[in-house]
Amino acid sequence: MPYKVLIVDDQIISRQLFESFVAASDKYELAASVETAKYADAYCARGKVDLVIMDVVMNDGSNGLDTAARIKASYPKTKIIVVTSMPDAAFLKRAREIGVDSFWYKEVQEAPMLEVMDRTMAGENIFPDSPPVASIGMAKSTEFTERELDVLRRLAEGLTDKEIADALHLSVTTVRYHVNNLISKTGSSSRTELAVNAVRSGIAIPGIK
Repeated sequence: MPYKVLIVDDQIISRQLFESFVAASDKYELAASVETAKYADAYCARGKVDLVIMDVVMNDGSNGLDTAARIKASYPKTKIIVVTSMPDAAFLKRAREIGVDSFWYKEVQEAPMLEVMDRTMAGENIFPDSPPVASIGMAKSTEFTERELDVLRRLAEGLTDKEIADALHLSVTTVRYHVNNLISKTGSSSRTELAVNAVRSGIAIPGIK
């Protein structure tokens, strides 16, 4: 019996690409292909789903990692491959924490998707060593410390220095030090420009911890 695959991605081109991978092998059969993570766990509840291929950031605000956590809690035998084009390092970290089986970058894949699917269903966990390198202004993502990325992510959420300090258990002075360092490294003209470019580059996505 072929494995039943649920595809969850808000981009129609990506969905069609993953559908073509499913169609290319007699090992797989399409269970459903949907544009939101909001109801993905409900699809798993309605019928047998062996593999979920799921994006992280959806246009409707739903979050593939939150949904993956719910699916793993209710259906631990269901395999999940998270796919994304965003280089935010928090995605990789959280995917591992919630028990996602494999992780695949859309633009910079280390292995073909069909191979990742086969190896995942065979019991392997396929994860890249690190996110792809992206840039904000004059700086590359590899030039930021983990703490700077934590601050940048909260800055991208629109938090004040005090709110960032409370969230990260830091002093306001330390937060301002990190923000000034980030502005200097990137050559940004303001914290607003820094936050906008961080989101645009995919280095820091609001709402992902």
